[in-house]
Amino acid sequence: MSRRASLDLLVDVLLVAVAAVWGASFVAAKSLALDVGVAPAVALRFLVAAAALGVICAARRERMPRGRGLAVAVLLGFSQAAIIGLETWGVHLTSATNAGLLISLALILTPVLESLAARSWLPRSYFVAAVAAVVGVALLVSDGGLRMPTAGDGLVIAAAVVRALHVTASARLTRDRRDSTLAVVLVQLIVCAATASLVAGAELPAAVARLDGAGWANVLFLGLMCSVFAFVVQLWAVRRTSATRASILMGTEPVWALLVGILLGGEIVGAVGLLGAALIVAASYAGQAIERRHRHRVLEPPPTATTGAAELRSVT
Repeated sequence: MSRRASLDLLVDVLLVAVAAVWGASFVAAKSLALDVGVAPAVALRFLVAAAALGVICAARRERMPRGRGLAVAVLLGFSQAAIIGLETWGVHLTSATNAGLLISLALILTPVLESLAARSWLPRSYFVAAVAAVVGVALLVSDGGLRMPTAGDGLVIAAAVVRALHVTASARLTRDRRDSTLAVVLVQLIVCAATASLVAGAELPAAVARLDGAGWANVLFLGLMCSVFAFVVQLWAVRRTSATRASILMGTEPVWALLVGILLGGEIVGAVGLLGAALIVAASYAGQAIERRHRHRVLEPPPTATTGAAELRSVT
């Protein structure tokens, strides 16, 4: 195997590992929230993540953002705290399997928001995929019979909406800025840790006191693996492969959430629920593919001969 092929294989494996730990995070978050409560669980996750990434940034001598860059990072930190708070609260009230699949609706919602921001409406085929995803949600939460989503399902769907807003805002607000990515994320983690700790209040020290070995394992997994490891690996890997390939590999997160929920979480999904899960995953992938083609054709037209020559001159 050539060196290039070996590197490609390593990148693919690491990106799938990121999707796997994110998929497993729902079972760990549900278990931790049952042990210590939602707010302390979120606070402990971000305190560990912020401490670990702080060490990495100090070792790399990353320059912290200032001025507008700092304000943007703080704002995104609050939206990230809202995502994880809603997600953890939701998984506390529903199954980890449902949460892991419902959060993937952000894959459908994000391109809609981006197209609105760019004033370029998506093709009708995209909305066919979106409707299929909604039908998948209805089947997943129906449990064999028509019913409204539970409160937990609703909270995770709300988290998916906020995640789509967060991703869109991140792209718009950080465009053309040269702030260190790791430093920006560190600011976000600090904001998340401070916000969750404030909400937890006196419950946080009590939660730490009653954590057992399994609880600490969940805290470390969520803080180190699902936050620090996943981000650092993602940052390293996406610089060595295409954005399309990275999105496809990391888009397997709901599949891992389903597998982990059933195999490790002991959750049961009936035939109707499995059909809904398949629809959500398939619609998400189809929606991504349609949006990508639309972006390349409309939003990112191929360079003209003039711009191509200018780019060549800038390189040489």
